[in-house]
Amino acid sequence: MAEVLAELPFVVAESAPGAVAGSPVPWRAEGMGASVLAPEYQRIVSALEAGREGMRCQQPAVAVGLGAVPAKVEGLRSKAKRLVERGWALQVRPGVFTALAVPAS
Repeated sequence: MAEVLAELPFVVAESAPGAVAGSPVPWRAEGMGASVLAPEYQRIVSALEAGREGMRCQQPAVAVGLGAVPAKVEGLRSKAKRLVERGWALQVRPGVFTALAVPAS
């Protein structure tokens, strides 16, 4: 088996710019649109865009159809913090998030 494997050409796939292994949220780079995000994160960014002054996590949770159930709100808060860490959103004060201006493409 080792001989067969040795004869096979191996191609090393390069990751997309800004990609983080195991994460659906790449680091935001100049000119990067929200379309590179996983669909659930795209919905969160869209919901956060509606609240320019910032939104508590219950509001975007309801906007994306999760409801104001504490477990769902905490999950959304975790995702919002990940968006902040990677440059897609801003935490204006503790527990209050808003989207940064992100191109739609």
